[in-house]
Amino acid sequence: MGVTVNPTVSRRRLGSELRRLREISGMTTQQVAERLLISQPKISLLENGHRLIKPRDVRDLCGLYGVQDQQRVDYLMQLATESGQQGWWNSYGDISYGAYIGLEAAAATIRFYEPMVIPGLLQTPAYAEAVIAGTIPLANAEQAATRLQVRLRRQSRLGVARNPLRLWAVLDESALRRVVGSREVMREQLDHLIHLSAQPHITLQVLPHDVGAHPGVSGQFSLLEFSEATDVSVVYLERFTSDLYLEKRSDVLLYSDMYAHLQAQALSPVSTRRFIDEVVKTYGRREFLADACPLPLSNRDRRPRQGVQHLQAPCPSTS
Repeated sequence: MGVTVNPTVSRRRLGSELRRLREISGMTTQQVAERLLISQPKISLLENGHRLIKPRDVRDLCGLYGVQDQQRVDYLMQLATESGQQGWWNSYGDISYGAYIGLEAAAATIRFYEPMVIPGLLQTPAYAEAVIAGTIPLANAEQAATRLQVRLRRQSRLGVARNPLRLWAVLDESALRRVVGSREVMREQLDHLIHLSAQPHITLQVLPHDVGAHPGVSGQFSLLEFSEATDVSVVYLERFTSDLYLEKRSDVLLYSDMYAHLQAQALSPVSTRRFIDEVVKTYGRREFLADACPLPLSNRDRRPRQGVQHLQAPCPSTS
């Protein structure tokens, strides 16, 4: 069986190693650019893993840095070859967040905080379809179907028997209360969360509304960590247009500290399962009451104004 190549990770590893070799040689990026007759920004992009590099360019850089170990040179040239290959996600066309998928596919552990919706890796197909339809209203049917297929394929990392992705999720209560799709879709989604939270490699915590202000009020973020020591951790911030990837040690430590505070303020995993189970019951009860309890005569006979949706008030409790 062939080894699966992750071009995103290969490019990051290569860039990190080239930076290390340059620093050991005592050269600046400007000096390297002048020697190779290329621009200084290109060197920075290569070292940050944001630009492809050809194997022969790697060979030239190794010569410039005085690398004598041929096996080391061959390894770096192999990384350059791998970085130019296609990841599985490229078969789905132009995926705007392909860089993130590459990191996610290689991560050993992901910790994320989500204030608004259930995270993609934990979504049921029906919930995912409704999220895509609601958040990308201009997508056509083919584009929406492609996004759904990619999202469901990403989830396969959670089900592998050997070395599954270690996942830790802190969800705001709003993500459980927001009706996405329908109440039936929400019941299925929350039941799915309860099932997933029982898996040994998945930890789920809910941050209740009554916690008040907390470090996650500024929005969603994810922390991706890798098994290889040379692969630095990444903070991922999802945005409408250009997503942000933070790799500076100070940034990673800051968000790690924020996440530790969120974990401390959130319900324990056991209490979280109980909490979600109670929310599931409210979805079922509300739907039953809405179907079974007729409107009072005065409301039933009252026509809604044109263009205004007529909403049924909940039936009074009989308990």
